[in-house]
Amino acid sequence: MDSVETKALGEFLKARRGRVAPERVGIAAGGRRRVRGLRREELAQLAGISVDYYVRLEQGRATQPSPEVLDALARALDLDLAEHRHLTTLVGARCGAAPTARVSPLLRRTLDALADSPAFATDYRLDVLAANPLGAELIGGVGESGRRDPNQARYLFLDPASRLVHPDWEARAAEVVGQLRAATGCYPADPALTSLIAELSTLSENFRRIWASGEVVMCTPGRKRLRHPEAGLLTLDFEVLHVPAAPGETGLVVHVFGAEAGSAEAEALARLAARLEGRL
Repeated sequence: MDSVETKALGEFLKARRGRVAPERVGIAAGGRRRVRGLRREELAQLAGISVDYYVRLEQGRATQPSPEVLDALARALDLDLAEHRHLTTLVGARCGAAPTARVSPLLRRTLDALADSPAFATDYRLDVLAANPLGAELIGGVGESGRRDPNQARYLFLDPASRLVHPDWEARAAEVVGQLRAATGCYPADPALTSLIAELSTLSENFRRIWASGEVVMCTPGRKRLRHPEAGLLTLDFEVLHVPAAPGETGLVVHVFGAEAGSAEAEALARLAARLEGRL
């Protein structure tokens, strides 16, 4: 690993170590502790490795921990699946050089065919590369000149209008930061991704705060609340569909939103879709 990658590994381990309350792993926290969370020696003991070796890992002087050591650290730090995968990525195989992103004609037709379901596609930098009209409208008018930045992270942290569209802004912001951190583990040398993170770190105190937490997030299905000036506050289910990458390209993530038939949300989406199609 080069110096950038070893620094990222050390920063991630330190951030995750600071998250673990000593009492949660059976360590008495009596007296004043100089560090938040676990001490280095405490984590090393929990993982069954020497303190010296753990210190070298965190300082970037040990660069090839075995899978067994990574698994032990993941258990000691109580990492979830996304965090464990990110830890492995930081010391193992990368996704290669920054690939190009391409939306195929078939994917565009598929998005358009979902006329009554908001849908859009993003790459690992969280750029919205394609959307159907309802999806573009629901997330703030992406694609329309002057309405919002096509990058989800830049929009959330630098555009105050994002707090109107996303009433659960803090949770959404944490998701976005966690997804960007996962992307940096996979593409540490991508200049566009590095530039985006540097820009947000410079311009947004909220981004710096959340980034410092070391969170890692995978994009998974769930439920989100979105607010639209015409449709109002909508609670929608969403699914994520992963489009495999062609050689030399990056895979895309398609986000599809929907509501139960006959619900107020479904009726609101139908009215908005009809208006966008010029029927109302």
